[in-house]
Amino acid sequence: MSAVSVTRIAPPSRSRRTTRSAVAACAVLGLLAACGSSDDPASSDDPADASQPTSAPATTVLATTVPSTVAATTTTAPPDTTTTTEVPASELTITVPTNIPAPAARTITELLAIERPLIIAHAGGDQELPHSTPYAYAMSALAGVDMLEMDVQLTGDGVLIVHHDDTTEGTTGVVGAVRDMTYAEIVALDNAWWHQPGCWPCRDDDASAYPLRGVRTGDTTAPEGFMRDDFAVARFIDIATAYPDHPLDIEIKVQRGADGETDPSTGIAAAAELARLIDELDRTDSVIVTSFNDDVVAAFRDLAPDVATSPGLNALTQWFLAGGKLHPSDLVLQVPPEYTGIEVMSPDLTARAHDEGYDVWVWPNGASQENPDFYQAMFDMGADGIIAGSPLAAVEAAGS
Repeated sequence: MSAVSVTRIAPPSRSRRTTRSAVAACAVLGLLAACGSSDDPASSDDPADASQPTSAPATTVLATTVPSTVAATTTTAPPDTTTTTEVPASELTITVPTNIPAPAARTITELLAIERPLIIAHAGGDQELPHSTPYAYAMSALAGVDMLEMDVQLTGDGVLIVHHDDTTEGTTGVVGAVRDMTYAEIVALDNAWWHQPGCWPCRDDDASAYPLRGVRTGDTTAPEGFMRDDFAVARFIDIATAYPDHPLDIEIKVQRGADGETDPSTGIAAAAELARLIDELDRTDSVIVTSFNDDVVAAFRDLAPDVATSPGLNALTQWFLAGGKLHPSDLVLQVPPEYTGIEVMSPDLTARAHDEGYDVWVWPNGASQENPDFYQAMFDMGADGIIAGSPLAAVEAAGS
């Protein structure tokens, strides 16, 4: 694994700065779905504003290594002077605002000691921003979230990427199975192809409805202060390195095989690579890990026994229905409001969890729940965090 080099660049002019106090409520309760995940991004109160920066952030460019060549973007201020050139693959870049508010806690232990609801940006804030892109993580970090949530899985050539579906078409518009593609093939795709502010999944509209489509390929001007690579599918190491002070909530995905059936071995292989990278990056105390699949969680625990976890689906179900014992590494219950028609979230659940020493983070069931009123309802039930696809709306709820 080659080292990540950091190069500072002069920031474009900015009209205002987002302050930590203005976004402290943005602590979106960390969504790591032990029972599932919210796959349908919800609309924000002002999605047009949420999808693009109101002003250009001061930035740091992280140069990272990928296994092939990609097209990079050279920008000057203003960004409409953008030009495109071919550069070596090792020059893939991620833009990181230099004025990101320091998170309230770096370690999971410190995070759980905070006496207010946590704001965890689901996939970088996928209801307002393009799902799982470096741009989304940059904007949610700039907003002041407490934690970044992400899904990870392996490409065909063994690269651990930040990506939700086990296919690529859901965000890029290009059909392919992640397990059958190299990272070189995946990183070239437009990861904001289907991003439409306030509407997901909406894939039948005119191309003009997707304002960030084409930034990755150089056909659309990047938002001021950002670059083409900020709209690619990133590796886990890219995001983890870009945000060393932000705790990470990580869900290991299980992919389907050629027969269409889920293949737990793909999740176990991803767990092994994740454990290796967490150790390499010295992130043992600043991440929490889970998966729907209990075997994957168990495999990860064996490889990284000192890393905090949330229980898998079966273990959490047994705890919920029959009082089953959880693993000592499990510190947080990540739950939906309801699951398969059964009401999960309630004041009784949070009281029981707290009595047994667990925090409760809630991930909304769908887009209709991604709003300040719903977030506040979860806080009122005792939720310790909300895994929000709309971090700005979560800020509003936490600040009310």
